[in-house]
Amino acid sequence: MSGLAHDWIVPDWPAPARVKACVTTRAGGVSVAPFDSLNLGTHVGDDPVAVKKNRQRLLSQLGCKPAWLQQVHGIDVLEAAPETLAEADASWTATPGIACTVMTADCLPALFCDRNGTRVAAAHAGWRGLAAGVLETTLDALAVAPEDTLVWLGPAIGPQAFEVGAEVREAFVSQHAQAAQAFGASLNPGRYMADIYELARIRLAARGVAAVYGGGFCTYSDPRFYSYRRAARTGRFASLIWLD
Repeated sequence: MSGLAHDWIVPDWPAPARVKACVTTRAGGVSVAPFDSLNLGTHVGDDPVAVKKNRQRLLSQLGCKPAWLQQVHGIDVLEAAPETLAEADASWTATPGIACTVMTADCLPALFCDRNGTRVAAAHAGWRGLAAGVLETTLDALAVAPEDTLVWLGPAIGPQAFEVGAEVREAFVSQHAQAAQAFGASLNPGRYMADIYELARIRLAARGVAAVYGGGFCTYSDPRFYSYRRAARTGRFASLIWLD
């Protein structure tokens, strides 16, 4: 994975050698402000020609076929298929060269693989999808024993920036009491600061998945990433995982 464009991120986790993964950043594309520069989202109002060029650059860099999704903040998981644009928020594959791909701009991208390097998956988890169980449905589709599953949590909005209402806290705490520890005090009455990484770890642990890596990013404060909360009119970066 050497020679990647600009400041793209390669996950630091003990995945098998044939499991490849990458997270793009804003750098390396042709889109103009406010989508500058490597916007990969076709649904945000950017010039379609620019998005097409950006996706071609991604393809030439990684040499795999991204399986794009029409994300709807749900929990549906499909087998990755580059030829179609399916409505789902996660995908999996056992076929080399096909990249499970999710786009985000504050939501949590989660990448999955098995210890033997035979299956991979990617999930898009905003708070709604996370609370509804998108990580769990992805685990079900991956069909790997919890102790043989590895997960990497990609760039999402950090706990210092993710202010939510009481209804968000209740959605998680009503399912897992320990989720209360993922919500801190806000300066605004009736509001909380949420740690989406901790919420994901709690839900994965409840399913027996202990090998969870990543986290620690903040798309809101880190200018390398698009952030919907920082600027509602913005692009999307991608998190991809595939088998070599």
